[in-house]
Amino acid sequence: MFVLFEEAGKYLGGRVLSEAEASAQVELETGKRVKVKSANIVLRFEKPAPAELIAEGRALAATVDLDLAWEFAPEGEFGFDELATEYFQARPTLVQQAAALLALFDAPHYFRRAGKGRFKKAPAEIIQQALAAIEKKKLVQAQIAEWAGQLAAGVCPEPVREQLFKILFKPDKNAPEYKAVVDAARATQRPPLELLKQAGAIDSAYQFHWRRFLFENFPKGTGFPALQAPAIADELPLADVQAFSIDDSQTTEIDDALSVQGLGSGTVVVGIHIAAPGLALVPGSAIDQVARARMSTVYMPGHKITMLPDHVVEAYTLQEGRDCPAVSLYATFDEATLALQGTETRLERVPIVANLRHDQLDSVIDQAWLEDPSAGGAETPAALAPLRAPLSFLFRLAKQLKAQREVVRGKPENFSRPDYTFRLLGNDGEPTGNEQVQIGTRQRGAPLDLIVSEAMILANSSWGGWLGELGVPGLYRSQASLAPGIKVRMGTRALPHAGLGVKSYAWSTSPLRRYTDLVNQWQIIAAARHGKTAALAAPFKPKDADLFSILSGFDAAYSTYNGHQGGMERFWTLKYLQQEGITELEAALIKELPNGALARADQLPLVFEVTGTQGLQRGARVRVRLGEIDEIALDVHGTVIERLDAAPADAAADDSGEDEEEVAGPIAIAVDLADSEAAPENAPA
Repeated sequence: MFVLFEEAGKYLGGRVLSEAEASAQVELETGKRVKVKSANIVLRFEKPAPAELIAEGRALAATVDLDLAWEFAPEGEFGFDELATEYFQARPTLVQQAAALLALFDAPHYFRRAGKGRFKKAPAEIIQQALAAIEKKKLVQAQIAEWAGQLAAGVCPEPVREQLFKILFKPDKNAPEYKAVVDAARATQRPPLELLKQAGAIDSAYQFHWRRFLFENFPKGTGFPALQAPAIADELPLADVQAFSIDDSQTTEIDDALSVQGLGSGTVVVGIHIAAPGLALVPGSAIDQVARARMSTVYMPGHKITMLPDHVVEAYTLQEGRDCPAVSLYATFDEATLALQGTETRLERVPIVANLRHDQLDSVIDQAWLEDPSAGGAETPAALAPLRAPLSFLFRLAKQLKAQREVVRGKPENFSRPDYTFRLLGNDGEPTGNEQVQIGTRQRGAPLDLIVSEAMILANSSWGGWLGELGVPGLYRSQASLAPGIKVRMGTRALPHAGLGVKSYAWSTSPLRRYTDLVNQWQIIAAARHGKTAALAAPFKPKDADLFSILSGFDAAYSTYNGHQGGMERFWTLKYLQQEGITELEAALIKELPNGALARADQLPLVFEVTGTQGLQRGARVRVRLGEIDEIALDVHGTVIERLDAAPADAAADDSGEDEEEVAGPIAIAVDLADSEAAPENAPA
């Protein structure tokens, strides 16, 4: 005895081994034995074999006219055998019964299932809707097949091109464009990105990287809503100082300035003045929501996406010739010993007498100029003359502060590698990817950099410690030790930063371009106004869930933005290789790989894989022949063609705070970031 039964949404057949009142033990053709409820058995028969019956039934079911079957079907609920009798106009055979069952079961748009082997006619209007949907699906499938064929032939259909980034990075797997790419990739045995590239979907490598970044991070565009920069309501006192800033020429968000008072008196007061948008903006305001959504200015060679609208930046930036609202830290030092005697925070207006641009002055303001009053006299611009003594003192102080940090740190900071700057020629706005690129270098720890970075470390560590003493939470960066694998982390408590050699470190000196600094500025303002009761008055309270949310959001955004900056710097470095016709490089091996090693170019911000390194150790210097450049993958490989002298041990070491796993990325700084804020964390502003 054989039976046909329903199991898990399909019909199976098998031989009955034994049967009880409510179930039967059935052996399938595969030899598997299953227990089948009697209610699930729809047909019992002696022959043919179940597989043969099902095959013949399906073949006959395919010929059933569903419209005619719907007309013949009884009203109300009915069994498949009843339809078989009506449709085939005779006593139905076993195969005809099976065909009726399978035809009904496979046409839910015509017949609704009402139980095992039982059905009910669907309303006519539902059938029309279902048939229209089926027809539409057929058309879509035909369109998918057509697009897939075009892609396989090396032609990209326009609808696929328009959905390129969604297909690759945030796919809707039910979309026909996505399915066409998948089908074509399977048919051609090529990865989707390679397939689309060969089909001409990507006509510009630069635009591919740029539009992908916008798609993932700025899907609504980079423009700002109409916002009004609020005025600062406080009547702020005017500081009796002459402050000056030190930035790159491309910097528009001038966050910090310095001043020096009391030279020659034995006690010198250094002012660190930070732009104060926090005195006007409030948490939750429209401008705050925009800043919080972005979290930071995004930098890349030749372009940037600011955290705040230009007119808002203009309202609070420390512009030369203005008395600018500022949060100022005054640090008092013994002029002879440079011992720190105390600090004070004030909310005030600060006269800005000069916006110095280090890329224009590095050749003038060097160590000799700062340490020898007679050096470079004829070459010194007249505007610098009043600032020579303050700058000289600040340089002397910066060296002392750095030395003190290095004692705590346990070893000197290593600035053996330069920072790289990128300039795009002929770029008046957003780059196109076709500009000529110039790559320059600035040695880390140059005098002007050192002056600014040490002043900002002093401010960030002093304010971080002060907030901690008052019990006011902030956003801190900390590092437990310099042991391998111990990374810099963000948190809301004042903890030591081993990499900098300070007891605590809270980013507070870039409130126009980094949201963490704006948040910390609000907390510092509360501390300046309320002192010991600041914890009650500050916008963010201890264990504030909103503060943790900001921390998490900033970490994610900052990592993404840095990744994009690094990718664009790598793109322009590869462009530079092509532009200059460079086919060979000298490099140092920095990490062993299973089939070669990672190498860092001597004169360019490029880390890349090389082969042919057998017998060579980390630190060895080699000449490398470059292979083909892939601007989409941002990749280039090399082959060692000559072994050069082994690198000195200190040159092979990397003390920049990067983890070894991260050195494969580009090591560079965009022109917009060539100021103090762009420095590595062991030399921040």
